[in-house]
Amino acid sequence: MDTADIRPLIERLESCAASLYRKDFLLTWEQPATDLHAVLLAAEALEHLWRANISTCVFDSGLAVSNFRDKSTRTRFSFASAASMLGLSAQDLDESKSQIAHGETVRETANMISFLTEVIGIRDDLFLGEGHKYMAEVAAAVEEGHREGVLPSRPAVINLQSDQDHPTQTLADLLHLQKTFGSLEALPGRKIAMTWAYSPSYGKPLSVAQGIITLMTRFGMNVVLAHPEGYDVIPELEQLAAQHAEESGGSFTKTQSMEQAFQDAEVVYPKSWAPYKIMAQRTALLRGGEAKKLKELERECLADNARHKDWECNDRLMSLTNRDASRGMSEAHYMHPLPADITDVNCDAGEVAANVFERHRLATYHEAEHKPYIIAAMILLTRCERPARVLTDLLDKSTPRRLG
Repeated sequence: MDTADIRPLIERLESCAASLYRKDFLLTWEQPATDLHAVLLAAEALEHLWRANISTCVFDSGLAVSNFRDKSTRTRFSFASAASMLGLSAQDLDESKSQIAHGETVRETANMISFLTEVIGIRDDLFLGEGHKYMAEVAAAVEEGHREGVLPSRPAVINLQSDQDHPTQTLADLLHLQKTFGSLEALPGRKIAMTWAYSPSYGKPLSVAQGIITLMTRFGMNVVLAHPEGYDVIPELEQLAAQHAEESGGSFTKTQSMEQAFQDAEVVYPKSWAPYKIMAQRTALLRGGEAKKLKELERECLADNARHKDWECNDRLMSLTNRDASRGMSEAHYMHPLPADITDVNCDAGEVAANVFERHRLATYHEAEHKPYIIAAMILLTRCERPARVLTDLLDKSTPRRLG
């Protein structure tokens, strides 16, 4: 890896005037464009440094605490990797092994885990109306702890997926698109189809779809949201996507036809999610301890899903997409946060046909590989007042990360 590629990235980061220092990263639409650009630039610089075998150790001590209230593979290991590459020790908070199981409050837990902590990463995506609320409560608790002198410094809170947004995923997706098409400036006007797809499971979060429509419209893309009738996402976030499109010169449209969404698309993102209204009902039943009604709701949802098995990304649909021979494209770029429900591989019928997924499998791995660097960039920008100077020092020293 040529280290000459790194310095221009750092110089551009310096000119970004990012405003994330001593703040949290919870929702992409709350961050100004300069902060989003800064995250992408810092992530790319960190990736270049790592691949060039240059140490990216910024801290010589401190914790990076994660709290995964839902299952995770990619994001869990991406957070641990990001912490390690910056010199922090990753520690996972297992609520079943903590005093939370005995009724410890959010305010108390947040402070007790934060004495020597630089960052807290949280995944809370299962219950509509709860995930973002919980993250905001943790952020308020550590803010109070720092203000009152309990904590020597206030750790940043980073959203590793909530009920509303999945910023580490969607920014990794944006970096993937930037690399795929050559630059962010090449994205405006390109069509991306964010479509629902069939899954044999129920209750998948809405946050990836919501994150994609609200972020890609900010970068001028022509975003199409497609789903069967009744599988809506949060209405306010659809309105926000439309607003972003108007401001950026892109577009935001909706359709109940997967075929229409795929027509001439340059990027397709077929991903299952649960209907907005169903997720709201699910949360209410869980709060009320209505186990029997919750089981009945699950049966109804699975039956509803089964009526839409034709919502599968397959060869027929991919043949409708943009075939740009000048870019060597025989079909649209397929994206997925993984794991995908692959027909005849890990399920009888799923989101994507096995042959389509296999053609794009390695590309989805490349899509995923950006996430550790995106998370590391968020940590760097929220903890370091002059992140460009920090990266310059790392580059100037060029301390080998791996000896021999």
